[in-house]
Amino acid sequence: MTLRFYDTASAEVRDFVPLEDGKASVYYCGATVQGMPHVGHVRSAIAFDQLTRWLEFRGLRVTVVRNVTDIDDKILAKSAQSFGPDWDAEPTARQAEEWWALAYRYEQEFENAYESLGVQRPTYEPRATGHIPEMHALIQRLIDRGHAYPALDDSGDVYFDVRSWSKYGSLTRQNIDDMQGATDADPRGKRDPRDFALWKGYKDGEPESASWSSPWGAGRPGWHLECSAMVTKYLGPRFDIHGGGLDLRFPHHENEMAQSQAAGDEFANFWMHNGMVTFEGEKMSKSIGNTVSPAEMLELASPRVVRYYLGQAHYRSILDYRPTSLQEAAAAVERIDGFISKASAKVTDPSDVAPQANMPAAFIAAMDDDLNVPQALGVLHETVRAGNTALAAGDLEATKEALYSVVSMTGVLGLDSVKMPEAVQGREHAALKVLVEAQLEARAAARASKDWAASDAIRDTLAAAGVVVEDGADGATWSLKRD
Repeated sequence: MTLRFYDTASAEVRDFVPLEDGKASVYYCGATVQGMPHVGHVRSAIAFDQLTRWLEFRGLRVTVVRNVTDIDDKILAKSAQSFGPDWDAEPTARQAEEWWALAYRYEQEFENAYESLGVQRPTYEPRATGHIPEMHALIQRLIDRGHAYPALDDSGDVYFDVRSWSKYGSLTRQNIDDMQGATDADPRGKRDPRDFALWKGYKDGEPESASWSSPWGAGRPGWHLECSAMVTKYLGPRFDIHGGGLDLRFPHHENEMAQSQAAGDEFANFWMHNGMVTFEGEKMSKSIGNTVSPAEMLELASPRVVRYYLGQAHYRSILDYRPTSLQEAAAAVERIDGFISKASAKVTDPSDVAPQANMPAAFIAAMDDDLNVPQALGVLHETVRAGNTALAAGDLEATKEALYSVVSMTGVLGLDSVKMPEAVQGREHAALKVLVEAQLEARAAARASKDWAASDAIRDTLAAAGVVVEDGADGATWSLKRD
C-alpha cells in the first residue's frame, strides 16, 4: 500500500505512513453553528468522508473527530437578533432566542445535511462548551512556557504571544511582520496587534450563561484554542491528519498549529485542505446574490446527485457551480444506475460484493494518489461502458464482473444507496420484480397479437409508476427511473 497525500505544511505530496500500524487518526473542522450550512461546509464534509472511506478500504481502523463550535462571537450576535420559534409573535411578545438554543438548532441542521448526503458520522463529535477544563489546562501550559500572557488592560483576556514562537507563520509561509493584526479582541491589552485571544473576558451586556469561571476571570474560549484542546483530548498530542476548508488555513489553522506546538504537542503529521466552491467562476457572496445552498441543491436534485456533484472534483481544486451542474451530475448518476439495474436483472445468482476483490487496479491507483476522485470516476464510467457492452453481447460473466466492480466503486465513494436487488435490497424489490414482469408478459402478448393500443397502455402505466421499459433483441428489460 502506497498512499500519498498533499501536505499543506510541507507543500508537497508525501507518502502517508500511519503513526500507528493499522490505524489512522483524522480531525477536521466542523461547523460554527451560527446559521444554516452553506455549500462549502458540505463540500468539506464530503471530501473528508471520501478520505475516511478510502483509508478504511485500505485496511485502516480510522478514528474521526469533527468538532462543533457552539460558542462564538457570531453565535452571540446572531442570538441577540433571533426570535427562534416565536418569530411570528407580536413584536411586544417576542423574546430573543438563547444562544445555546440557537446553536443547537443550527447544529441539527448541519447533522441533517450531512446525513442527507451520506456523510458518515464521526467517531467523536465534541462540542466546544463541553471541554472548558481542557482549554484552561492548555492555556496554563502556554503561560508556563512563556508563550501566553493575561491581557495588560485587566479585561480578563489571555493572548498567545506570536513573537515568542519562532515558527509562527510556517503553515502558510508568511512573515510575521507582513501580517495584519488579529481582530478577535480589542488590541489595547496586547503586546503585539497580531497576538490572538486564547480566553476572552466577560463583557457587560453579554449573557452570563455564555461565560465560565477561570483563573484569569470569567469569560469564554477563543475560537482557535477550542480545536487544539478538543483534538488532543480525543486523538492525543500527535495524530495523522488535520483537515478543513482552504479558507481556514489562516488564521485558524496557523494559530492552532502554533499554540499546540508551543505547548509541547507535535500535533498533526499531515495538513489537508479542500478547495472552495465558486459560482460561475466568482466567489459566492450573499451581497452579490450568487450563492446556492445545500438545501436549494436538494430541491433541484436527489441527495445522491448532489453528493456526486460536490464530490466529483479533486478535493484540493476549486469546484465551480453553474446552473447546469446538477443536470450533468444527474446524467452521470443515471448512467451508473441504469447499468446497475439492467445488469442486476440479468445476473440471476448475485452474491455479496467483496470490494477488495472487485475494485479495479486503476481505481485504486487513482485514489491512492492524493485521493484523485476525478480519475477514479473515469475508471468507474469506463467500467459502466464496458458492462453495457457486455450486456449487449450477452456475456453474463463479463456483465457480472463489471457489475460487482461498479458496486464496489460506488460504495467506497459513498454513492451506494443503489444496491443489487433481491440479495441486497430485500423482499420489496423481489415483489416489485414479480409485478413488473407480469405486466411485461402481458405487454409481450399484446405486441404478439399486434394490439398496439394495449401494449402502449401497459408501457404508459409502468412509466407513470417510475418504471422505464427498454425494448431489445432479447425482449423488454426494465429499470427504475432515477431522480
